[in-house]
Amino acid sequence: MSGRGRGRRSALVRASGAATRWRAARLAATLLPIALLAALAACRERPPEGGGATRPPAAGEPAHLLLVTVDTLRPDALGWVGGANATPEIDRLAAEGARFPAAVAPVPLTLPSHSSLMTALVPLRHGVRDNGQVLGAAPATLAEALAAAGYATAAFVSGLPLAAGFGLDRGFAAYDDRLTAGEGAWLERPAGETTRAAAAWLAAVGAARPWALWVHYYDPHFPYEPPPELVRAGRRGAYDGEVAAVDRALGELLRAAAAAAGGRPLLTVFTADHGESLGEHGEGTHGFFVYDATVLVPLVVRFPGRVRPVEVRAPARLVDVAPTVLDLLGLPPLATAGGVDGVSLAPLLAGGGGGPPPALPPAYLETRQPWTSYGWAPLAAVRDGRFKLIAAPRPELYDLAADPGETVNLLPLSTPDGAAAGGPAAGAEAERAARRLRAALREVEARQAASAGVADDPETLARLAALGYVGAGAAPGEPPPGLPDPKDRIAMREALTAADDLLRRGRAAAALAGFERVLAGEPGNRFALVRSGIALARLGRDGEAIDRLRWAVAADPAQPENRAALADALLRTGRPAEAADEWAELVRLQPRRADAWSSLGTALGRAGRPADAVAALARAAELEPGSPDRLVRLAFAEHAAGRVADAAAHLEAAAALAPERFAHAGALGLLLADLGRGAEARPWLAASRASEPEHAAARYRLAALAAAEGNEPAARRALAEAVAADPALRPRAAADPRLAPLLR
Repeated sequence: MSGRGRGRRSALVRASGAATRWRAARLAATLLPIALLAALAACRERPPEGGGATRPPAAGEPAHLLLVTVDTLRPDALGWVGGANATPEIDRLAAEGARFPAAVAPVPLTLPSHSSLMTALVPLRHGVRDNGQVLGAAPATLAEALAAAGYATAAFVSGLPLAAGFGLDRGFAAYDDRLTAGEGAWLERPAGETTRAAAAWLAAVGAARPWALWVHYYDPHFPYEPPPELVRAGRRGAYDGEVAAVDRALGELLRAAAAAAGGRPLLTVFTADHGESLGEHGEGTHGFFVYDATVLVPLVVRFPGRVRPVEVRAPARLVDVAPTVLDLLGLPPLATAGGVDGVSLAPLLAGGGGGPPPALPPAYLETRQPWTSYGWAPLAAVRDGRFKLIAAPRPELYDLAADPGETVNLLPLSTPDGAAAGGPAAGAEAERAARRLRAALREVEARQAASAGVADDPETLARLAALGYVGAGAAPGEPPPGLPDPKDRIAMREALTAADDLLRRGRAAAALAGFERVLAGEPGNRFALVRSGIALARLGRDGEAIDRLRWAVAADPAQPENRAALADALLRTGRPAEAADEWAELVRLQPRRADAWSSLGTALGRAGRPADAVAALARAAELEPGSPDRLVRLAFAEHAAGRVADAAAHLEAAAALAPERFAHAGALGLLLADLGRGAEARPWLAASRASEPEHAAARYRLAALAAAEGNEPAARRALAEAVAADPALRPRAAADPRLAPLLR
């Protein structure tokens, strides 16, 4: 297992059916004042469209599908590719199928790349350009196609960027995103645990109909903390050890899948979302550049009897995976308006036949992280079997056959039309390659762009930001011209990463110094603005934090986390009305974000607007019907607004949802007593614990009820407990004719 400690489950686990039924019964009457605001919430999911398959499978009964993706997996970390790291399970799988040692991912980020794999669309067309955004309802997905064809579908993912709230759960009847290991933002599920969860599903699903299972392993993602016995030698030994941990877990998964196949054929597809730079081109991890270190991935397709074991050097793309799977299973292609960007690789995989294999289209690559996180120029690229063109403020062209490390730019003196000026493929050949790839890039960029949604789960977005994805959840629009080239900012980016690591480890003063050094040279740097503001707040320098965070909001008004940090600082400094203004803008940007509605309610309450506070907190409770904490906060706001009956109803509901951790028994008893429901109030008053703020008042009320009923021993005992908890109650009891005698 990973060395990461245990953490809380993903915030995106579904609410229970019981909570949903309670919402319908209890909230219907109390949420009417907020009904118009509820219309702001957009529905993320849509049911699969269409019916079953329109033509039979390729051969015999439908085959099962096992799709495995590994996060951050370099091909050379596998034994069958690099030869140095022992990965026997993956090597055996590769030997039994068609294997591509250098497939191409469209983007070196987890969610956008997986979105491309599942939709067969480049990021421009499915709209997810960064972690933290949401796949919209329009693109058809592989899971939806399989579900429509009668497959039992399930997914087991292991990393935060693939949590269900980001939209890839469409089409999966079961989507398990429980994250069980790690601390704070570094929350994931180790490969062994993911395999056990998936194997349990396989054992239960049965073989009556075909199943499609997607399993995602996150382990090779930074930080690298493999089991000690798997750490390899050398500078990348911890990373290779994480890959070895995945290999071990994969072996268990493959055996479970074979046992669950029930005699049906089994199609197994193994790949990764992106690679890892490990210091190449100055990049420590991934996401910032589009060099091959982070965009080349392994791809294996095993389908006994239908796919021949062979190594294929053609540059397959992740967008080709879904068309290939559907083709091999004999199912219709994805029904996407305008068609998909991927093609089926089946002609390259089938045995027999004559003639050369079909040529594959060039691969489109991009990363917008330099723009969304730092305010620098985004990158796009096109790569074929030999050349790669990178569109940057200073464009780059590489001859990958002669220069696989991408060290010699053939366009050091490039002309506006892309003419080359020396290098391994200098002259006419490089010039032709540049022109051809520029035309291919223009063709992709001319396609209809899609828009992604914005994630509205606060805990998830906060963790993504803590992981370094400062642009997570933002929709910053198109970058202006004239932005800095990421090549010229790599040292600054690594300095920011180091400072952010200090902030995560609680060294706020040292982190602030690092951010300040960056801001001295680049005052508008988004990452440094936001994270330095947070560092200032942690140091208790809220006034300075507010100034810094206002600057960040002005630089990027659509970034939700900037506003959240600013609103928190304003509330801490006793400026609730200003904080409410920021939260109100945030819920306009993210109307389904329960945390923002709840914080808005708190700010409005402190600003002396109790009715508006209730409306905002009611919206938060509606968005998270299974959350007792949301109901408790709503109840206290309703009590402050004079709505005692509503407050009691919501506290009762919170207690029913989580009786073992309900910490407001005394408050509920007091409300019920105020409503004249003494018999119902008594057990709640008696259950009040000393740790509750209302404990003394609850015991005092219990004493009064017992005295009124003539139960002097119970009244005396409760009154003694009340006075012990709050001596200020003694004069009040002394003035009460029924309680005064009990003080003696």
